[in-house]
Amino acid sequence: MFARGQTVIQYMEQLAPKHLAMEGDKIGLHVGTLDKEVKKVMVTLDVLEEVVDEAIEQDVDLIIAHHAVIFRPLKHLRTDLPAGRLYEKLIKHDIAVYTAHTNLDVAEGGVNDLLAEKLGLQDTEILEPLHTEPLKKIVVFIPKDHLEPVMNAMSEAGAGWIGNYSHCTFQLEGTGTFMPREGTDPFIGKQGKLEKVEEIRLETIVPQGLQAKVIRAMIKAHPYEEVAYDVYPVDQPGKTYGIGRIGRLSEPVSLQELAEQVKKAYDVPHLRVVGSLDRQVQKVAILGGDGNSFVGKAMFKGADVMITGDVYYHTAHDALAGGLSLIDPGHHVEKVMKEGVARVLCDKLQQNRYQTDVITSKINTDPFTFL
Repeated sequence: MFARGQTVIQYMEQLAPKHLAMEGDKIGLHVGTLDKEVKKVMVTLDVLEEVVDEAIEQDVDLIIAHHAVIFRPLKHLRTDLPAGRLYEKLIKHDIAVYTAHTNLDVAEGGVNDLLAEKLGLQDTEILEPLHTEPLKKIVVFIPKDHLEPVMNAMSEAGAGWIGNYSHCTFQLEGTGTFMPREGTDPFIGKQGKLEKVEEIRLETIVPQGLQAKVIRAMIKAHPYEEVAYDVYPVDQPGKTYGIGRIGRLSEPVSLQELAEQVKKAYDVPHLRVVGSLDRQVQKVAILGGDGNSFVGKAMFKGADVMITGDVYYHTAHDALAGGLSLIDPGHHVEKVMKEGVARVLCDKLQQNRYQTDVITSKINTDPFTFL
């Protein structure tokens, strides 16, 4: 059995929820439809015409990209021009294109975590917090004999997690009353008779983004025809998400040695370095793509060096003046998302016994050649 497009994107959005995207980011479905069976998915950094040709050759049904295929408003759709020709090929071959950009940068296990992992950074933290997810408290009343199945279902859906502790709940015994009326099919009791049942009041925490999923799991596992539950807002902050990462190397190295490690880890032949090559560095900030706006934050957090792409001339001078070294391996290092996303999707599809195949694009979409 093959997964439908909506199912594949559901798994994608579990990795990179859309609400984590920065304001104005062009994410989501750009071309085609998800209302179809998907036999093969291709993950790519960019959607260029060569990538589309590759997708056609590989019989791909859905492309998942990091960079938007439609970034600016279309003024026309001329098939005698490169952009129009690309869209024409996608539509003719029924290939959908879905984009996960800054939400994949921000997400746990996303682009910046993958970059930090490849470099072996330790004790990583968020460079620039952007979003703190609100928490909700769910209270549900469960007959005593069914406590475990309902609690486990809610936990597996994401409720009751505090740090690395799962199944965090508070439980209180009491008596529940109800009278089944005409048209009901009660699990316990008979129509027209007041019932008194020993029940457990279970309270637990859930991130707002998982609330609907947890409630669905709770209702499915609960034996009652009508489940009694409440949802309350909680003032304490939930998990914080943000852009970039900052961490430490296992031991200090020279800036030149780190530059060589970066070239090897990210498979780049050349890069730009700002700062003395003999300087010893250990605390490293990293941000995939264009990180010019976050150089000040890296300095504020005490980084010795920042690794990011597209460094501007004047930004480099500002960093030097502030005592921050820079390594610019190019924007294209975000290609780490291809293997990372493909791995997550493969695992999800296999766990749910789908035969949908996931491949990565083999096309090098870096526009720069260094001579």
